[in-house]
Amino acid sequence: MSDPMTLAIATAAAGKVVEVAGEPAREAVAALVRRIRERFRGDHLSEQILEGAARDPDSPERLAELDEAIARTRELDPAFDEEVRALWDRVRTDASASGDGVTNVFNGRADKVVQARDIHGGLHLG
Repeated sequence: MSDPMTLAIATAAAGKVVEVAGEPAREAVAALVRRIRERFRGDHLSEQILEGAARDPDSPERLAELDEAIARTRELDPAFDEEVRALWDRVRTDASASGDGVTNVFNGRADKVVQARDIHGGLHLG
C-alpha cells in the first residue's frame, strides 16, 4: 500500500462509506472521487481496477489494487497529483465538529504544533 491519504481516497472511490463530519467535507470527498473517476476514464486497466473495487469494496485485494493504481497515476502525472492533494486538503479543512466535538486542522510544515481546547487556568509552553 502507499500512503494513508491515497488509501483513504481509494476507499472512498471504491464506494465504501467514509466517515466525515459535515456536508462540506462530504462534498469534498465526492469531488475527489469524481476526479479519480474522470482521470481513469479511457484507461482500460485503471477503469477495470476501479470497477472491481466498486463491485467488491470489502475486498482487501481489490482495495490494494485501486490504492496502487491511484498512487501510480499520481506519481506519473504531477498535475493530477497536485489536484488530488488540493482536493484532499479541502476534505481535511472542511471537516467540522458539532456539539461538544473538536476539529483541529493543520496544513503545512512545522517543528512543533500545539492545538488545544478548553484550557482552564494557566498555560506555559517553553
